[in-house]
Amino acid sequence: MSSFRAHRRLAVVIALTLILAIVLGACGGAKKKTKVVIYTAKENEEIAEYIPVAEKALPDLDLEVLRLSTGDLTARLLAEKDNPQADVIWGVAATSMLIFEKEGMLEPYAPKGVEKILPQFKSPKDPPTWVGVDAYLTAFCVNKEVAKKNNLPTPTSWKDLLDPVYKGHIVMPNPASSGTGFMFVSSVLQGLGEEEGWNYLDKLDDNIAIYTKSGSKPCKLAAAGEYGIGISFAFVAARLIKDGAPLEMVLPAEGSGYEVEANALVKGTDVPEAAKRFLDWAISDEAMALYAKYFAVVAKPGFPVPEGMPPDTPDRLFPMDFKWSSDNRDAILKQWTERFAAKTEKD
Repeated sequence: MSSFRAHRRLAVVIALTLILAIVLGACGGAKKKTKVVIYTAKENEEIAEYIPVAEKALPDLDLEVLRLSTGDLTARLLAEKDNPQADVIWGVAATSMLIFEKEGMLEPYAPKGVEKILPQFKSPKDPPTWVGVDAYLTAFCVNKEVAKKNNLPTPTSWKDLLDPVYKGHIVMPNPASSGTGFMFVSSVLQGLGEEEGWNYLDKLDDNIAIYTKSGSKPCKLAAAGEYGIGISFAFVAARLIKDGAPLEMVLPAEGSGYEVEANALVKGTDVPEAAKRFLDWAISDEAMALYAKYFAVVAKPGFPVPEGMPPDTPDRLFPMDFKWSSDNRDAILKQWTERFAAKTEKD
């Protein structure tokens, strides 16, 4: 009997050993995900929609996203120049990319399918240092109810915004923190010339209630009825209108200033191959279809204009010189801050 019990104990030990080996084997066989740190200026609503799709396409990558407004993100990347913390830059203004390129912070890389990207959406270098995915453009968000209550005519141009009737009713982004704000200021200075452009901004400041830190916030404030007019960008206006906000979206008659959102590989990344795979996905047809839900202008042809946007939106863009904007960025922001930053919203 004791011999039987001994054999039974041995059988149990063997069985447990086999089970443990199987469990340990399974654990050892599971691949550890590679973490890719992504810095982006894309809106939180976009990130929430895009990243799950990217994770499904890249199941072995752990995508860690840091989102900041364009100005803050640009400052952070420059501060980290000698000790980069990001692996990938995704959806950041081309004017900022030109600064990073000049500082030697970008590793040239041609993502798969880059030949399908329109020439104006990528750096002219081969391989490119950055590749664009979409363009956001200036729009005026006019609250129809607030306008009616205060007898505010609908502005149709930059010039219209100078009418004293709008005093205290306009909100726009601070260009030092917001790419949308910098885009608007840069388009005015390019369109009117620097001297006349600064005179315009002086007069516009008389009508400004506050400058926001976020590019989307002016439109959201207008949608909430807190102000009559928000200088913002088109896709947030179209989305808020779709959600029932009493807004009218206006693309200014002079042309809508625009900025290309671009991607790049950070020089010095510890995970270059994983980072490159994300950049491949970020210009894929799958990703472009997602961008096209928000943007009327994307880097590949053939995608429909989002609901609520004029079909001819790509033809209504102001001809921006991104190199001029980038080269003059520091001087523009210094002068703008000295003149107007006192009206910026408090934290």
